[in-house]
Amino acid sequence: MSDLESDLIERSQRSREFNLVLGSTIAVSLVFLFVSAVFGEAVMDLVVDEEGSSNPYRVPVWERSTLPYETDGDFGIALEVGPYEILATENEWNSTHHFVEYSLPISEGGAAPDDAVISLAVWRPNVPEGVKVPVIAEFGPYFQEASVETPSIEVPGTWLGQMIIDQILPHGYAFAQVSVAGTGRSNHCMDLMGNAEQLGNDAAVRWFGEQNWSNGAVGMIGKSYDGSTPWQAAMFGAEHDYLKTIVPISGLIGVKELMWRNGSAEARAPIMHNGVYGSYGIDGDEEDYQNICPDYLIGPGTGVSAYIFGSEVAGDYWAERYFLDRVIENYQGSVYLIQGMHDWNVDPHMAVPTINALKDAGIDAKGLFGQWDHDYPDRPQQLFDRSDMGGRGGEAFPEMVRMDWMQDLLEWFDFYLRGEGEQPGLYVEIQSNQGSWRLEDRYPPTDVEVVSMDLGGMLTSVGGGMSVLPDATTGPTWESEPLSETMYVAGTPRLHVDVTTATVGGQLYALLEDCDENDECIHIGHAIMDLRYHAGGDDIQTWTPLVETINAKMEFMPLDAEIEAGHRFRLSLLSTGEDYLPASTSSVVFIQEGEGSTLQLDTFIPEDRQYFTPPACTHTVCV
Repeated sequence: MSDLESDLIERSQRSREFNLVLGSTIAVSLVFLFVSAVFGEAVMDLVVDEEGSSNPYRVPVWERSTLPYETDGDFGIALEVGPYEILATENEWNSTHHFVEYSLPISEGGAAPDDAVISLAVWRPNVPEGVKVPVIAEFGPYFQEASVETPSIEVPGTWLGQMIIDQILPHGYAFAQVSVAGTGRSNHCMDLMGNAEQLGNDAAVRWFGEQNWSNGAVGMIGKSYDGSTPWQAAMFGAEHDYLKTIVPISGLIGVKELMWRNGSAEARAPIMHNGVYGSYGIDGDEEDYQNICPDYLIGPGTGVSAYIFGSEVAGDYWAERYFLDRVIENYQGSVYLIQGMHDWNVDPHMAVPTINALKDAGIDAKGLFGQWDHDYPDRPQQLFDRSDMGGRGGEAFPEMVRMDWMQDLLEWFDFYLRGEGEQPGLYVEIQSNQGSWRLEDRYPPTDVEVVSMDLGGMLTSVGGGMSVLPDATTGPTWESEPLSETMYVAGTPRLHVDVTTATVGGQLYALLEDCDENDECIHIGHAIMDLRYHAGGDDIQTWTPLVETINAKMEFMPLDAEIEAGHRFRLSLLSTGEDYLPASTSSVVFIQEGEGSTLQLDTFIPEDRQYFTPPACTHTVCV
């Protein structure tokens, strides 16, 4: 029996017992009076203790649809109303502003070593004197950076901060917004998640933990860039124990990993540092000189060189900006990992198989992986606007909308920042491309059956020849026979394909589609590889063009798909595809069919899984 199955049985039993005890108010009252009369005070105390340790709003995820969630609003609402009001301050937003001083190695330039400061704002609940509260913080580059929404860091962000202030702060939590180095009123250099930013984030976490109003427990949450900073702070776990939990939402485990996949570059990759974030922190004041630090100067060169060579060829610019290995080594807290399976901004390989690596390291980790784009899980309008039919999330709407998410966050923070309530289930909530939700112990799951389809065998050529030209439009296509029964695919399919090339170079982009009886096809998944990295990893391979056959071991972006009976798989190969640049080493690639060229799918039986239905969204875009 798996850990997940054991947990499900235990939680279901507790839930059944709880429902039997509570039932309706009248039924409970009658039973209570009867038991009290017959058995006396001892049993009365037992019933009171059981009631006191239970909360009717905190049930397993598969029973949440029975609870009275507000499901018609613009975002999720916590079921419980907290007892505290916000602590009033001198400004209209009820925040206070602070600078945190910290030291930098002299090699960082800019404000190093002793002039660096981090700018942050804090909102606190009005609690009785002597009551200490945990801190939930969002760290990012966007506060006070040419934004009408946050013209000052003292203004809560409309995308997340205001909701936490309205719904979670009243339960006895402080909330904070932090400008990373080189942004807002934080000085030094915008070094794109490098060492200076990491040290500044660590200094702010320590500041939160050491305040006399703090209980010493800090949690970090955020999406995108703001979902990457929690990973940075978690790297310092062994040096202090303030950071108890992180909630990365479509965040980065590493910067190069965002923009390069198997040596192939996204369109934005060469200009990510100075082109996208380079202007942050440059506002015409006397501190602008501090932006001229070493990593800022070499940023453009590292992006271009990585595009040309596919990896780091000198120095440690990218190694400095890879976080996961140091989190695994040092972090002592928990992780609630949230990812859109159709996120084309921060691809889902940031979360899958990261969730398994965390579990293997003994870190308490939970996953929430839905078929949304670069979004929060509970925003009906945004999810509707960014979910297109044709395999781009539309088939999973509105089931993807998680109106229970804010309650879920409250329960997570209560346990990991206050030590209250029952421990949340440490499983992965995964949604298929057709909208169904289920629980997995791990993701990708391990109890799967591999279905292997060979090119030229189970997958039949239907056009395009056997050559992939470097023109982004020319390449072969294969199809399967119609499926005799529905197939359920999870995780990261692989395409291993034998090829020869005209030169040492070339690139392959694989597109996998689901085609119905009318030849209407939807996107299932895609993969890309610079063939100089055909063996995987970061080491450039070499071979003899036109003579030597190499096997390109491609891995698809994580996906979860249901392919109906009667439908066919369609696999196409091109030199590049959506969101990626042409190869820096263009070459004609010649494809070979046979037993060395296979599409490998990890499949499972749905009857072996626990499915559930979240509270149904009743927003106007959902019905």
